[in-house]
Amino acid sequence: MSKVAFIGTGVMGAAMAGHLMDAGHELVVYNRTKSKTDTLVARGATYVDSPEAAAKQAEFIISIVGYPKDVREIYFGETGVFKAELSGKVLIDMTTSQPGLAQEIYEAAKKEGAESLDAPVSGGDLGAKNATLTIMVGGDEPVYNKALPLFEKMGKTIAYQGSAGSGQHTKMANQIGIAGTMTAMTELLVYADKAGLDLDKVLMTVGGGSAATWSLTNYAPRILREDFTAGFFVKHFIKDLGIALDESAKMGISLPATAGAKQLYDMLAEKGFENDGTQALIKLWWEDGKRPE
Repeated sequence: MSKVAFIGTGVMGAAMAGHLMDAGHELVVYNRTKSKTDTLVARGATYVDSPEAAAKQAEFIISIVGYPKDVREIYFGETGVFKAELSGKVLIDMTTSQPGLAQEIYEAAKKEGAESLDAPVSGGDLGAKNATLTIMVGGDEPVYNKALPLFEKMGKTIAYQGSAGSGQHTKMANQIGIAGTMTAMTELLVYADKAGLDLDKVLMTVGGGSAATWSLTNYAPRILREDFTAGFFVKHFIKDLGIALDESAKMGISLPATAGAKQLYDMLAEKGFENDGTQALIKLWWEDGKRPE
């Protein structure tokens, strides 16, 4: 078994780290808010007070944090991963971040005699909890093969995508797809409700046909329960769509549907719902997420 440093034990990271512990790996943990590591520490993980300290003690260093600026800080900051001796170690950033930053970490790792993978995930809180995440990996394929046993404890659909940054590009494609399914699911509910239909019957019917999507299956029932807790935060989805649109602009392509989805989520955040789950998009139509009487 390997000694693994896990940096970032939030909504998804805590569950992912827990699966590695279940598999027998020795865990060192760091999180900016220390209390979010308490459950893992109670199970036997070792808490350290910086990414540098975490990297010193482990063979594999895994991170999953909020924003590219957080990734940059934990790797290149004053007490970041790159302050540690890294020769022979593997750095795995599982944050959804910028492809260019993934390439920057890759090059910096090479200079230190280390290896690096970008391995963003999809599946939200349920995927993390159930170890059914989709994991998209960029970097060198021999390093991917070395890390695969760890990925297999956290995810179900795992694929090597290509050189450094390719995992992040794949995640952007994923988020572009999700943007469409979330807006479609929301407008479907608004339309069906206004038409006076039984929404449970509608979901059962269209969910059994060609309109079936992961969003419809997993998020529509939450909306009907008025459950807007975050499996994936609105603020993080806005960040992801911003990266996707920035990368698209660099490649000279226009994605109007994705841009439209981002505008809707920006409106939602402006109304104060940035810390809700992405299913809160319905609140643009239904006040506080409650079906109109």
